Amino acid sequence: MQNINKFFEINPYSLDEREKNNILKKTLNNLTNHHYFNSKNYKKLLDYFNFDKKNIKNLKDVPFLPVSLFKELELKSIKDSEVIKILHSSGTSGGQPSKIYLDKKNANAQSKALNIIVKTILGGERSPMLIIDKNPKNQVRKTLNARMAAINGFSIFGKNHSYLLSENGNIDYEKLNDFLKKYGNHKFFIFGFTSIIYENLIKRLSKKKLKFNFKNGVLLHGGGWKKMEKIKVSNKIFKAKLKNLGLNKIHNYYGLIEQTGSIFLECNCGYFVTSVFSDILIRDKEFNVIKNGSKGFIQLFSVLPTSYPGHSILTEDLGQIIEKHNCKCNINGKRFLVHGRIKEAEIRGCSDA
Repeated sequence: MQNINKFFEINPYSLDEREKNNILKKTLNNLTNHHYFNSKNYKKLLDYFNFDKKNIKNLKDVPFLPVSLFKELELKSIKDSEVIKILHSSGTSGGQPSKIYLDKKNANAQSKALNIIVKTILGGERSPMLIIDKNPKNQVRKTLNARMAAINGFSIFGKNHSYLLSENGNIDYEKLNDFLKKYGNHKFFIFGFTSIIYENLIKRLSKKKLKFNFKNGVLLHGGGWKKMEKIKVSNKIFKAKLKNLGLNKIHNYYGLIEQTGSIFLECNCGYFVTSVFSDILIRDKEFNVIKNGSKGFIQLFSVLPTSYPGHSILTEDLGQIIEKHNCKCNINGKRFLVHGRIKEAEIRGCSDA
């Protein structure tokens, strides 16, 4: 299998589409072969559909797995003895969660890629970090749900970590004010899931109990948009309300636990952008690739999954690719928007639990 270390040596938004396609297609083909020969269930699926690797000429030809299969099947390409961590999506309504099996190599690759991508907004030095959640210290380390896995993953970008919520879910104003007093005069990092940030920083936070402001904070948030859609709070409204706290540096991200590490950051124009580690296609109900600007099912690619066959996934999200000339940001990568979960899809609530 082709070594992916070369991807860590490339600026994540430096390659034009032609350059990226050349290395991405070869890597994804190698991953398909790797998983075919190492994952019994993946092989069964591809054999059932008479998959022929000779037919892979473009990105659209790489076989994909519907994201729901990670709930229904054991999909891993490593031995049981090599599994060091299992990531779970936070299934709701009694739904079966996805299970993502990681070995040391895959976990390290995820951390490296995440580090490279997030550094583009946070810089190289770790900043004091305020986490809008409870402390996950009591979680079992080998099995993590999506929310706890994200908190652990993004914690590496911070120091002097402080958690906004106490164990009973209330805002700890003493801890919050102490954090802002110590670190609020310089850049600090804020992380959390969108709906939890809305509930606590926007709806529940009492300005009477707040002695300091958030003007030097850099916020990274993602997930939880299902709840936001229900209460009719758009990304634009969400940002406007946070600016009332003095927060101006706000970055949304999109990603799946099935492709942890290769997240998509929102650019200054409000579009998610693919990095060197990832790519995207949009398909219609017959699974045909459709033209840019049309809405359809989001298919995501990642070069990172080696311990499980998650390199090409058809999600349950609707989206559209935006032409690059509609964006003023001077970085390479496909621009796209996410328009929420398809109505027929199971409500899996990756970060809403």
